[in-house]
Amino acid sequence: MAKGNCLLFLGPEFGEKQDAIELIRKNLQKQYGAPPEEGSFYVGETAVNEMVSVLRNGSLFFDAQLFFIKNAELLKKKDDLELLGSYMAAPQEDTTLILISDNTSLDKALEKVVSKEGKRIFWELFENKKTEWVANFFRREGYRINSEGIEAILELVENNTDSLRRECSRLMLFLGKDEVVGETEVEKWLSHTREESAFTLFSRIAEGDLSRSAEILHTLLAAKETPTAILGVMAWCFRKLRDYIALTANGAPNDFEFRKIGLASTRVRKDYAAAGPRYGTIGADACLALTADFDMRIRSTGSGFAEVLMDLYLCKITGLAN
Repeated sequence: MAKGNCLLFLGPEFGEKQDAIELIRKNLQKQYGAPPEEGSFYVGETAVNEMVSVLRNGSLFFDAQLFFIKNAELLKKKDDLELLGSYMAAPQEDTTLILISDNTSLDKALEKVVSKEGKRIFWELFENKKTEWVANFFRREGYRINSEGIEAILELVENNTDSLRRECSRLMLFLGKDEVVGETEVEKWLSHTREESAFTLFSRIAEGDLSRSAEILHTLLAAKETPTAILGVMAWCFRKLRDYIALTANGAPNDFEFRKIGLASTRVRKDYAAAGPRYGTIGADACLALTADFDMRIRSTGSGFAEVLMDLYLCKITGLAN
């Protein structure tokens, strides 16, 4: 039997994190000759003692196991940390456990039992790296895109490679390889085919327009957009709001400084300029905490109450504004 392994996959860059997980899956399948058994736990939904019990029991039908603990930054209770830390110090054989969080660090009780190589932080792409990523993606698929087209994509798509890959692939369905993709084509197809999105929802929240926000929310839910996906974008936007507030605290930044935090578009900056005075740093932090709380509540209660909980979330988020 192979020794068990525990890893920390941290940071906000979802796409590269998913790529790394997929590589682990492939390596386990190659090593054992079959895919591993997989399971996911959400902190706040499953008690830590139940997680550890499942991890220690092993599998009757699979040679290897791959488990995930998501929202790991919410692990705070001393007893939970000691119990999970004890497991991570001596994990079950043939079992790989990955703790996942958008934060860049976890409680020291967990970090100290993982090797230096076992902790990976997946950072958001800087502006120049995003530009390079999009250009390379189009080039590999046999399309040509100019700088205006790339910037238009980056203004419309969430700042992670998973979202970029998905939206760029969808955009290519409408394009021909004999044309140069520019801002006009991107605006025509991406904006047209996603008239409302979680980003337009944030725009209305930033303005304090509860009525329009509720209308967009129900449009998204009717289009089968999952509540957890919407909340994921909200978390991203409120983290970006926190960056915007910190950047603008000492005066007006220049264009380069805005681009460094992923706000290249003047149109997008208007959302954060509207939200900044309404929420402030304390409010942005409170919104992030509230978003994480509702994400757990929706996952634990199931789809039957999701719409009601999302309406409640929207009211509470709006109420946190100054």
